[in-house]
Amino acid sequence: MLATLLLAFIAVVIGAGFCIAGYRLFLVMLPIWGFFAGFWIGAQAISLLLGGGFLATTTGLVVGVVVGFIGAVLSYLFYTAGVLIIAAGFGGAVGSGLMSALGFDAGFVNAIVTLISAIIAAGLTLLLNLQKLAVTVFTAIFGAGLVVLAGMMVFGQVTLVELQGGQNFLEPILQGSWFWGLVWLVLVVVGAVAQIRANQTYEFKKEMYVEGWG
Repeated sequence: MLATLLLAFIAVVIGAGFCIAGYRLFLVMLPIWGFFAGFWIGAQAISLLLGGGFLATTTGLVVGVVVGFIGAVLSYLFYTAGVLIIAAGFGGAVGSGLMSALGFDAGFVNAIVTLISAIIAAGLTLLLNLQKLAVTVFTAIFGAGLVVLAGMMVFGQVTLVELQGGQNFLEPILQGSWFWGLVWLVLVVVGAVAQIRANQTYEFKKEMYVEGWG
């Protein structure tokens, strides 16, 4: 129980930070985000295609690490590429989470929906020049998710084992009771609004980051 409370406390602190200040934290940690987004995309693709839980096979782990490394390198060299990779990761997570919430198991259909969701998220981010808004929304979603998952762990609604065996961090929230889903949605909105207000005049300059100019 003590370990669960400690883990929940850490998740709340990190989640709250990303929920209300995610845009600036995101920019500093972009290569790390790029790795984890790429890792999830690679490992999730293997999980959906071959079945089994997330990282249930060595193949999934190896593919996740390789794709994650590529994502980290691209994120370091090209800011826009990093944002699009992470947008695809979050879009895919939302699509996969919704499919799981609707009762669809891992398989071809789930994989196709996840892929389409990822492409749509990345495409809209690029075509509509929504990088700043996308980062704001994605970090609010991620931060709010951590906070809600911490609450669910404390109240016994989800266990660490279940989180490790799930497809993505949104799955237990979307599959849980309407209450946790509502709390998550409210936190996302509050966090996104707070970030938008705080960063209205803040513009990311190329001098702040290695973007491969020249």
